[in-house]
Amino acid sequence: MTFDPQRLLRDLFATAIAAAHPRQVLADHLPADRSGRVIVIGAGKAAAAMAEVIEQEWQGEVSGLVVTRYEHGAECKKIEVVEAAHPVPDDAGERVARRVLELVSNLSEDDRVIFLLSGGGSSLLALPAAGISLTDKQAINKALLKSGATIGEMNCVRKHLSAIKGGRLAKACWPATVYTYAISDVPGDEATVIASGPTVGDPTTSAKALAILARYAIDIPNNVRSWLQDPRSETVKPGDPVLARSHFQLIATPQQSLDAAAARAEAAGLPVLILGDLEGESRDVAKVHAGIARQVQLHGQPIKPPCVILSGGETTVTVRGNGRGGRNAEFLLSLTDSLKGLPGVYALAGDTDGIDGSEDNAGAIMTPYSYARAGIKGLSARDELDNNNGYGYFAALDELIVTGPTRTNVNDFRALLILEAPTQ
Repeated sequence: MTFDPQRLLRDLFATAIAAAHPRQVLADHLPADRSGRVIVIGAGKAAAAMAEVIEQEWQGEVSGLVVTRYEHGAECKKIEVVEAAHPVPDDAGERVARRVLELVSNLSEDDRVIFLLSGGGSSLLALPAAGISLTDKQAINKALLKSGATIGEMNCVRKHLSAIKGGRLAKACWPATVYTYAISDVPGDEATVIASGPTVGDPTTSAKALAILARYAIDIPNNVRSWLQDPRSETVKPGDPVLARSHFQLIATPQQSLDAAAARAEAAGLPVLILGDLEGESRDVAKVHAGIARQVQLHGQPIKPPCVILSGGETTVTVRGNGRGGRNAEFLLSLTDSLKGLPGVYALAGDTDGIDGSEDNAGAIMTPYSYARAGIKGLSARDELDNNNGYGYFAALDELIVTGPTRTNVNDFRALLILEAPTQ
């Protein structure tokens, strides 16, 4: 069995991304009747690419408006594409959210709305609730991102501070028929969590949002606290009649991408173990992966080398230092520190949207030589981890992965290639 380990890992990453791209997954889910007028709205990192597919596939009149992250746009002719900030919202996201609500107001039962939803929509479609400013939302969002809160916890807070999320967009569309097509970027693929569920019922409460803010010791101004204590802050709940004509369909999930990457590895003759969607601190998830890698090499358990281990999901980073880097660079930096150059172990971690956090890289690659090469350059994996500087560490080794925006998003992708231990 002969292959280039780094090239194989890059191929697995590219395969995972391709399996979730709108041009591969959206068309088959559209209604059989594609004639007549349709209003298209959307939010997320894949929104513009999804809009392109609608323009190609819809046979009737198409118009609409979608918002995506800066540099994630597409050349659409009938659907307007607006770009805004992620992961912290900006005024462009607020303006487009108001326009989206205006576009779907005063519709009738005869109208059809297609809502294109993908990860990133929470910050891109940012319309603060009554009495809350965009500055308030930005400050709370930044604090949540640094706190180590899970995506479900962050989105619970976001929904209750929003005038458009948590089912409120579906309520605005009533009584039109709404078809939501979603690309999941969250563990468990919960519709209520993906981009904070603008068109589905939300089981969480304002009290829970307040509890989350208290759990992570996030200070909030009095106007935000007052709003969350006001019954008007409650989201649209499951079973509400305004959701009766709202239909939700997942078109791509993290598991589909893991399955596609597994098939590619197996085609290369390598058995695969899929660990699934994972949450938790990036550095801690890395330690678990390191333990599995050692067990595989030393004892052939739970799978014999050579093999590939895959995982996805969305980890978190509690910011302690002043370095640069996202979840995936942090994962690899912790893995490097844990394995300390264990022979025969290679790893890749990247965000399928092409952006690891707020940097310009998708992720990075670790080789059995990374630890020693960094040491020669005077870099300590432990020290850089303490400073949350995964980007700087792997940039110095020229091991960053830069794909540019992929225009899809099924979140983190991790692959470990474990070869048989070299003979002494």
